[in-house]
Amino acid sequence: MTDSPRLAAGDTAPDFTLTDQDGNSVSLADFRGRKVVVYFYPAAMTPGCTTQACDFRDSLGSLVGAGYQVLGLSKDNRAKLAEFAENDHLTFPLLSDEDLAVHLAYGAWGEKNLYGKSVTGVLRSTFVIDEAGLVTLSQYNVKATGHVASLRKKLGI
Repeated sequence: MTDSPRLAAGDTAPDFTLTDQDGNSVSLADFRGRKVVVYFYPAAMTPGCTTQACDFRDSLGSLVGAGYQVLGLSKDNRAKLAEFAENDHLTFPLLSDEDLAVHLAYGAWGEKNLYGKSVTGVLRSTFVIDEAGLVTLSQYNVKATGHVASLRKKLGI
């Protein structure tokens, strides 16, 4: 697979329907009329991804209070996502995109530098989508640590 095209502010967010950690079907369209933070992470239960997920969990009250729904996406299967959610008390949907279709649609798959080597994989990325389904903020290759605080600052939360 090659790098997928990147989204920018003003683009229509690609719709998707995926299964969450509890086996529920979750569609982006379900959240029309609400603001959504969609974030892509490489792998459940790894140190950076756990840090980022726990930061979202700990900031969920302020994000929800400001009208945002948080959705986490990875290529992990539903069982691994269920274990991740249970282990770290994650209370927002973690969505399984095993075939990478949504990763590719959002440009969250491509070449990256990992420990000095060029590899192809998940690009840790975050998208803020408005009530009409348009991307208002698109961030690629974000750092796991401190990202949620930076995002909240950009959103004025």
